[in-house]
Amino acid sequence: MASSDVPTGPTTVLRALSTRRDQAVRAAVEQGLVGPAAPVAGLLDVTGIRASAAALHAAFDAVTAPGTEVLHAFAVKATPLVPLLRLLHEAGIGAEVASPGELALARAAGVPPARTVLDSPAKTGAELREALALGIAVNADNPQELARLDALVASAPTRSPLGVRVNTQVGSGSIGATATATPTSKFGVALRDAGSRQWLVRAFLDRPWLTRLHTHSGSQGVPLDLLAQGVRAAYELAEEINEAAGRRQIDTLDIGGGLSVNFDSDEQTPTYARYAKVLAEVVPGLFDGRYGIVTEFGRSLLAKHGTLLGLVEYAKESGGRPIAVTHAGVQVATRTVYAPASWPLRIAAYDAQGRPKSGPAVAQDVAGPACFSGDLLAENHSLPPLAAGDYAAALDTGAYYFAQHYSYNSLIRPGVYGFTAGGDADGGVRFATVRAPQTVEEIVAESGGDRRSALLDL
Repeated sequence: MASSDVPTGPTTVLRALSTRRDQAVRAAVEQGLVGPAAPVAGLLDVTGIRASAAALHAAFDAVTAPGTEVLHAFAVKATPLVPLLRLLHEAGIGAEVASPGELALARAAGVPPARTVLDSPAKTGAELREALALGIAVNADNPQELARLDALVASAPTRSPLGVRVNTQVGSGSIGATATATPTSKFGVALRDAGSRQWLVRAFLDRPWLTRLHTHSGSQGVPLDLLAQGVRAAYELAEEINEAAGRRQIDTLDIGGGLSVNFDSDEQTPTYARYAKVLAEVVPGLFDGRYGIVTEFGRSLLAKHGTLLGLVEYAKESGGRPIAVTHAGVQVATRTVYAPASWPLRIAAYDAQGRPKSGPAVAQDVAGPACFSGDLLAENHSLPPLAAGDYAAALDTGAYYFAQHYSYNSLIRPGVYGFTAGGDADGGVRFATVRAPQTVEEIVAESGGDRRSALLDL
């Protein structure tokens, strides 16, 4: 994207983001991407995604010694869509994968093995063999997995950078279910457990081909200082191992991702620039050029640039409270429905033509279509009254929402569309189909439709 296309100044950026979103919603309605025939749709703001990628690069470039190798790898689990991975690849972002499926998506998008990292607490032998054959970086999660790597490295040469993931055990943030650095986290080698540090030093000294150390202390609700503490703990371990080895055996630190997202407004806070500055203050040696750096951001790259649209089918009232019954619910916003206190969403109201609704706000429920009472996008939420034919827009849903479908009630997986919006009167909105809406025929097929008599034959 040309520099002239990038809005400057916080207020200008926020206004541009909301303007593009409003233009895209109206155009999606006008062009029939969402409506009675397709009552749910996801929209991805391509301009915003490119701007996030540029901001990430700029933030680390500002604190890193010239010539330092830095790989920003997108956590594919956040939004596993091939065209999106291709867009990020073209913006200089690699891929962090955690399953054979995610690796296949990254390869389909054209992400090279040298810009791909494999992390998972349950890698199979077949996954490890494939990664090593391709030259993909692998972080071993535990001693048993490291023993598997011993055998594979001994049997065939590999170009894969290999490392070990450690759990720095620095603590959790405000959402325990997604915390990764608690004393009992399932991820990595627990650094503070009795004997673990000594075991890790010896494991590296015994394996000259281990050259990386990986940690991931972040997730939604984890403050910057806790993130930085985790990175510092891993850095100090790397320094200890290199001193014991008498050489720079560990040449790269993978510091994970997990930067929180502000779900209260369009403001993108904390910023990558702020996080990089905190890291530079807490772990200055990380950026002096002695270590390559890998990051694995996901939610923070995409959340602000996704909008989930749900058609309001009915507007009713129960117990004196208005209820807008929409087609977007637990199937696309699973975390929000099951854990609303941890994953609240902002909801915007649009009329039947896709224009922002105005007027006095009314406390109302925004309900989904699934057959259980807790299927709510928002409860007792104040916004202009939603009527049948309007649209409820769940904001900040570019990551972990419409790309992770939950097949409750066999509800159709929605289409996803990327867009750009120009500066002319009608917005000049252009769409590209990222993923077509699922059909009922596809639901039947993946539910064993061609094997309907299978159980009768037993």
